[in-house]
Amino acid sequence: QVRLVESGGGSVQAGGSLRLSCAVTINTFPGNCVAWFRQPPGKDREGVAAIWTGDSSTTYDDSVKGRFTMSQDTSKRTVYLQMNSLKPEDTATYYCGVDTGRKCDSYWSNWLRYYAFGQGTQVTVSS
Repeated sequence: QVRLVESGGGSVQAGGSLRLSCAVTINTFPGNCVAWFRQPPGKDREGVAAIWTGDSSTTYDDSVKGRFTMSQDTSKRTVYLQMNSLKPEDTATYYCGVDTGRKCDSYWSNWLRYYAFGQGTQVTVSS
């Protein structure tokens, strides 16, 4: 059984912070590429950050580098996305997705490669 459950979304003012959590249920954890995606209203889903749960190495989209940090707690099988210095353009529904059997390579931001996603959590940043 594969299941992902996101939490931690909410409404903040620009410059504020939020921490998203994604509880991952999959037999191969650690040993997966887990990524955060977001989908702003009326736009396509875009990759935000990814972590290789085997060694906690991370990669980020340029739009969030220096502001967002992805991490994991393997004992809890949970990955996190710490979001600082939030901007109105960060407003979106955030999803976590899990790949199976592959490290986070240069195609990590292609959402079609992921085996499963959670239900999403809404982040709203006001100016």
